[in-house]
Amino acid sequence: MNHLLQWPRAAKRLFVVVLDACMGVLAMWLAFSLRLEMLHWPEGLQWPVYALAPALAFPIFVRFGLYRAIFRYTGITALITTGQAVALYGVLLLAILLVAQWEGVPRSVGILQPLILLLMVGSSRALGWLLLAGRPQQTRHRLLIYGAGHAGAQTAAGIQGTRHYLLQGFIDDDTDKVGRSINGAPVYAPSALPALVQRLGTTDVLLALPSASRQRRHQIIASLHDVPVRVRTLPGLSDLASGRVTVADFQDLDIEDLLGREPVPPDPALLQRNLAGKTVMVTGAGGSIGSELCRQILNEAPARLLLVEHSEYALYSIHQELQTHNSPHNASTCTLVPLLANITNPQRMAELCHSYRPHAIYHAAAYKHVPMVEANMGEGICNNVFGTLNLVRAALEHQVAHFVLISTDKAVRPTNVMGTTKRIAEMVLQAITAAPHAPFDTSTANDQPHPQVPWQCPTRFSMVRFGNVLGSSGSVIPLFRRQIAAGGPVTVTHPEVTRYFMTIPEAAQLVLQAGAMAEGGDVFVLDMGAPIKILELAQRMVALSGLTVRDAQHPDGDIAITFTGLRPGEKLYEELLIGDNPLPTAHPRILRAREEYLPWPALQPLLESLRAAAHAGDAAALKDGLIQLVPGYRPKTTQLHADNEHFAATIST
Repeated sequence: MNHLLQWPRAAKRLFVVVLDACMGVLAMWLAFSLRLEMLHWPEGLQWPVYALAPALAFPIFVRFGLYRAIFRYTGITALITTGQAVALYGVLLLAILLVAQWEGVPRSVGILQPLILLLMVGSSRALGWLLLAGRPQQTRHRLLIYGAGHAGAQTAAGIQGTRHYLLQGFIDDDTDKVGRSINGAPVYAPSALPALVQRLGTTDVLLALPSASRQRRHQIIASLHDVPVRVRTLPGLSDLASGRVTVADFQDLDIEDLLGREPVPPDPALLQRNLAGKTVMVTGAGGSIGSELCRQILNEAPARLLLVEHSEYALYSIHQELQTHNSPHNASTCTLVPLLANITNPQRMAELCHSYRPHAIYHAAAYKHVPMVEANMGEGICNNVFGTLNLVRAALEHQVAHFVLISTDKAVRPTNVMGTTKRIAEMVLQAITAAPHAPFDTSTANDQPHPQVPWQCPTRFSMVRFGNVLGSSGSVIPLFRRQIAAGGPVTVTHPEVTRYFMTIPEAAQLVLQAGAMAEGGDVFVLDMGAPIKILELAQRMVALSGLTVRDAQHPDGDIAITFTGLRPGEKLYEELLIGDNPLPTAHPRILRAREEYLPWPALQPLLESLRAAAHAGDAAALKDGLIQLVPGYRPKTTQLHADNEHFAATIST
């Protein structure tokens, strides 16, 4: 059989044509023998009838594509096509015999022979499928499908004929289905799964539960934690229906499944309030959060979406992606404007606000990598603090209605430069909102206070603070997946390190809704559920990949977990609130924090000192300036991690 599989495709087709011709002749002999009730030997005009069978069948079979099909992927569609081809052949054969009326040729042969030929041709295709697709494969995945409903049955039908999977059965909670079978595959109870895996050598469990709640999926995933199988999820049903099912189509668990939390549906009215029909600007549009904000905003039909990004490649990528979803045939098509710009350039920010007059700005542009900003303090301060200040000034000067700052949980009692800069950016928005007089003269380039001018802030400033987002460029999830695929080790900084997590789409939706609720100077905090230990997350991902953790208690495990030590400026635990008793809002996942801040007259001179230190590259002065601005700033070490070699050694671990 292996030798046959190595033949060229033309040789395989010729073999099938010859086989069909032989079966056509054999079917004719059987038809004559059955009709005459004796073993038959052709004579006279019967010989042309024997030659007619393959000569007539061949062009019909070619026309119906029977020789283009691949036996190992034969399914019900191919068998139906075979039946149609043989039916047409039978009609033509019977018509020829009725018209020709050859002596010694019974007319009933025109009915018997096509029926026998159909049985033989169909059986040959089915036998070919059994021998080729049903052959044992050393690399084959032994699969149990969790869910014996419509999706599970369709999945089972979709993988028939593939060489990648051997379906061993179904798992289902429905007691009425347990003990029965679906297309020959038995249905088992969930309680039997551990014993089944051990007895059958199961390698994969596929969740075919598209309608199950997130909580139910999490319960199932938790029950599989100690079972040595790889847990995967269902591909798109369109792929299953088309038969394009491969190993790549069965996906690893969604990152949402690792959270085990049911997302709250968004409020459409809140989403549309500042977006529908408006000009909206997103800075950092090519980043993880910025790009998702753009996707969500586009769904709300803004008139114009300004994509502000300093990375040319990132801007190109998000612009191309959004264009594919921004159909010109859609009545609510929005104008996408890609804008290469750096927020540290105040003239460029002012120019963009003057030219496009955005109604709302979502400011996601920032340096966020903690060790990177720790090693490049001056650049982090210039970008995160003074870049924000540049954009704030441009928004005030051009009467932007809403300004939303994307902040972070690392701004709460920060131990690193990145978190401190984000807290200062929050304080800038709070101070300007509460300022009784114009904070600076927006008609000049000088940030000089003008206390003599009574003033009410024309822009509703707000900030949204949340923790880590799963699946972002800096998230541990992609890193852990790569490390597990490479055979380990999986690197965790500390066994006790704990973080809040949220998915990128959920975070972006909540940001848009929080911004719509802003009254001015609001600090919104997203409810991110219970914090998760990074070590437990790593262990869960290893287990759900069908592997085991290698440690002192399990020296024969598959994947080791190593601890590299906390990175510069990193905390064991992150917080979301500086003060206590946050206020609820109209959304159950959004809270309003009450945070203290410096008034603008006290904040402005400290900012100017910090700006001078950044331009001078004075690291000691920068650190002192951060401590003065953010009393909660508690650097974990007095050593400045600005030495490039030391930093490279740090992140390499």
